[in-house]
Amino acid sequence: MKIRIVINQDIVTRPILAESILETGILLNIAQAHFDSTAGEIIADIKDTEYRMIKKALVSRGAEVLKLDSPINWDEEECVECGACISVCPTKVFSMDKEWNLKVDNTKCIQCGTCIEMCPHDALSLDV
Repeated sequence: MKIRIVINQDIVTRPILAESILETGILLNIAQAHFDSTAGEIIADIKDTEYRMIKKALVSRGAEVLKLDSPINWDEEECVECGACISVCPTKVFSMDKEWNLKVDNTKCIQCGTCIEMCPHDALSLDV
């Protein structure tokens, strides 16, 4: 399962991720991370059975943890298979097959929304 960990300005300089991993023994596979002096956000993969424990550890340290269980919605009727989504997707959700048909692998989606902004036909959306 993919999760989003949001770290606000008050705790961005504290080692909450390391502390949570050491406390729980749960390893996170980090798919994406963005930090600056004001905040941070991590997209990570964990086992479904570990969600409650890692969430409890991170929330107790001031982070917000969200399940990313609604991947990108692709409206095949509206899509013209232009490929604009392919070039901007950081996790390669989109690809073309040998016949130049668009393929979507939702298991890679981190719900960043970049593809939605690029789609000229509004064929992509996220459930919020």
